[in-house]
Amino acid sequence: MPRLASAVMRALTVLAAGVCALAAHAQSYPAKPIRLVVPFVAGGGSDVIGRLLGQKLTPALGQQVIVDNRPGGGATIGIEFGVRAEPDGYILTLITPSYAINASLYPIKFDPVNDITPVVLFGKGPLVVLVHPSLQVKTMRGLISLAKARPRQLLFGTAGQGTIIHLATELFLEKTGLKMTHVPYKGGAPALTDLIAGQISLVFTPVQTALPQAKTGRVRALAVTSAERISAEPELPTIAESGVPGYEATNWFGIIGPKGLPQAVVDRINGEVARAVRTKDVEERLRTDGISPVGGPPQDLLAQINREIPQWRQVIARAHVKIE
Repeated sequence: MPRLASAVMRALTVLAAGVCALAAHAQSYPAKPIRLVVPFVAGGGSDVIGRLLGQKLTPALGQQVIVDNRPGGGATIGIEFGVRAEPDGYILTLITPSYAINASLYPIKFDPVNDITPVVLFGKGPLVVLVHPSLQVKTMRGLISLAKARPRQLLFGTAGQGTIIHLATELFLEKTGLKMTHVPYKGGAPALTDLIAGQISLVFTPVQTALPQAKTGRVRALAVTSAERISAEPELPTIAESGVPGYEATNWFGIIGPKGLPQAVVDRINGEVARAVRTKDVEERLRTDGISPVGGPPQDLLAQINREIPQWRQVIARAHVKIE
C-alpha cells in the first residue's frame, strides 16, 4: 500500500509539473519570432495574404511573424516541414485547398487529419469563370448549351494538373456531363494570357486576377464558383444559380500547426488572426480580392479539410488526374 501511494504521488507530481510548464509557456508565448511557412513562391496570391497577415500579427503578438517561403512538390515540401516541426507554436503553416487535394495526388508522409493541429480558417473566396468574347456566350447557361453542342471542342486552361483551378473545372464538367479539352499551364498567369489572346476558350481563375481583366472587355466573366455571390461583383451569379445546383468550389486559407500544439497557443493565434482579418484595412483588401474573412473556431478548418479530402479524391479518380 505505501508503494502504491508513493507511485501515485510521483505521478501527480509529474502531472502537476507538466501543467505548470504549460501554464508558464502560455503566459510567456510568444517569447521569440514566429515563422509562418507559406508553401508557395514569393509574390503569389497566398504569399501576399501570408505577408499581410504577418504584418498585422506582429504588433498584436509582440513578436515578429516572419513569412518563410518553402515552395515545391505542389506545396507538399513546405507543409511537411511545418507538420514535422516542434509543437511549440513557433512554426505555423498556411494552407489552401491544395492541402486537401494533395492527399490524393502525392505520396505524403503524414496523416493530413490526425497529424496536425488545426488553428484557424481565416478566409474563403471563389474562382471566376472567364471566357473569350469570341464564344459569344454571356451566361453560364449559354456556355453549357454551347459546350453540349460542341463536345471536346472547347479548350479550358488551368494552372496545372491537380490545382484547385483544374479540379474546380473538372467538378463543373462532372456535374454537367460536359466534355471539354484540358490545356494545363505552369501557373494561372500564362493560362489567362492565352485566354486573352483567344488561344483557349475559358478559365476558372481567382477574383483578384479575373475582375480587372473582365473590366477591360478582353474577357467576359460569367459566374463565381462559391455558394453565394461576392460583394466585389454582386451582379455575377453563382454556378449553382446558373443551372448547376449543388456546385461549389472555394479558394480558402487556413493555418495549421504540428500535432500536439498546446491549446493555449491555438487559442492565442486563433483569436489574433480572427481580429486581424476583421480590421478595416485587411478586410477591405481581402474583399477586393474576392475573399471573405472567416476567423471561426479551429473545428471549422478541420471540417473544411474533412469535407474536401473525399470530394477532391472522387473528382481526381473520375477525371483520371495524375501528376506527371
